[in-house]
Amino acid sequence: MTALWVVVPAYNEAARIGATLDALSRQTDLDFTLLVVDNASTDGTAEAVRRFAVRSPVPTRLVEERQRGVGAAVDTGFRHAIAHGATLLARTDADCLPRPGWVAAARRTLTGGAAMACGRIEARRDEHGPFGRAVFRGLVAVATAFGRLRPAHRGPGYRAPYRMHAGNNMAITPAAYLAAGGMPRRPSPTDREFLNRVRRHTGDIVHDRTMVVENSTRRLRAYGLRRTAAWYLDRGSGRLSPDPR
Repeated sequence: MTALWVVVPAYNEAARIGATLDALSRQTDLDFTLLVVDNASTDGTAEAVRRFAVRSPVPTRLVEERQRGVGAAVDTGFRHAIAHGATLLARTDADCLPRPGWVAAARRTLTGGAAMACGRIEARRDEHGPFGRAVFRGLVAVATAFGRLRPAHRGPGYRAPYRMHAGNNMAITPAAYLAAGGMPRRPSPTDREFLNRVRRHTGDIVHDRTMVVENSTRRLRAYGLRRTAAWYLDRGSGRLSPDPR
């Protein structure tokens, strides 16, 4: 029997997390436990989750991680899920909208033999028009190409080729997660480092284009095109916050 848990790290997302939770409640596969990790929010994030839990079609839990940073929140969530019987793990973020078949695709890919599944990200339609979404797709394509060519992502120590990995759209088995050492417990960006940890452990990493999450483009608005491109090219946020709100 498979026990799938979906982990959602959240920091000061009271205004947005409701849409994410609603998207998860509309999944075609509702055989999962939802775990929200409140990363020491100072707004009404936790209360929004509690209100949702009353009407949620899936078991919904809330835990708190006071160490700031998405890496710590995700790691705490995954380890909590594993300790409570999870046999499959998936993650999205509290400003994202998983499409209805997302959970089903994650389950299908992992039970089909993958140790890790990376999905496809699209820009949220309620944040930008066609031009903004096209810019977002372009940034993702450039970041993907850069990642494949970057020397640090190549070499005999890796057991799988580099593929674009968005932390807000991934699934993994507990065995692979623990063997790779878990998510780096620090603020974003953590995705590339985590992917490389997994790539050193296993070659069973699948890119599943049917596993779709609509990604927030608020970083594009907060940073502008040039700085957003630098972020996706692993140049960090400079003097800007790594976690724009």
